[in-house]
Amino acid sequence: MNQPVQATFTGYAGEVTSAEQRDRVLRNTYWLLALSMVPTVLGAWIGVSTGLMRGMGAGMSAIIFLGGAFGLMFAIEKTKNSAAGVPVLLGFTFFMGLMLSRMIGAVLGQANGAGLIMTAFAGTGLIFFGMATLSSVIKRDLSSMGKFLFIGMIMIFVAAIANIFLQSSALMITISVLAIGIFSAFILYDLKRVKDGEETNYISATLGVYLSLYNVFQSLLAILGFGNSSD
Repeated sequence: MNQPVQATFTGYAGEVTSAEQRDRVLRNTYWLLALSMVPTVLGAWIGVSTGLMRGMGAGMSAIIFLGGAFGLMFAIEKTKNSAAGVPVLLGFTFFMGLMLSRMIGAVLGQANGAGLIMTAFAGTGLIFFGMATLSSVIKRDLSSMGKFLFIGMIMIFVAAIANIFLQSSALMITISVLAIGIFSAFILYDLKRVKDGEETNYISATLGVYLSLYNVFQSLLAILGFGNSSD
């Protein structure tokens, strides 16, 4: 009689602890994600103010972006379980803001440029809120989404690299629309993994969601900027 009761009690306690751990990881992810916006904005502001990225060609900018981004992401994964993890992540978000400054500067040069940036920011916020809400109400396992989203991301990446040389406006819009859909789904996927206890490191979780938000914002801004310049 005592063994089943003890097993039931132990299992219940384990589930409570697990739920508390998942909630803590999710809460830390949200806080760190909010904090990461500060160096992103700072990097973008410095980039626009100094024109640091403006003089670089598209090819050189892409090389610096790829080298810096992948190098810093590797460093984040190496330090995610240490005290250096958060500063390295914030350094990465500063770099990403700096790299975004070229597009932001181009949009600001258009009529109602500031309004377009705020619209892209609001749209990104709405997408994040929607995906975060969905992740809390969907009960089914979404782990099977991962491989399809990864394939879609690779296709977008290859198309974006190709368009550096092709300079096709139609391809750019197509890539941006697809990126919004795929990276919005990535936000849902990554947050659901945290809620299900599949991702237990909040620095890794923040990195994944941040990259998705970054790509959604950049894609929305590209579409809005192109539409405004065509009018």
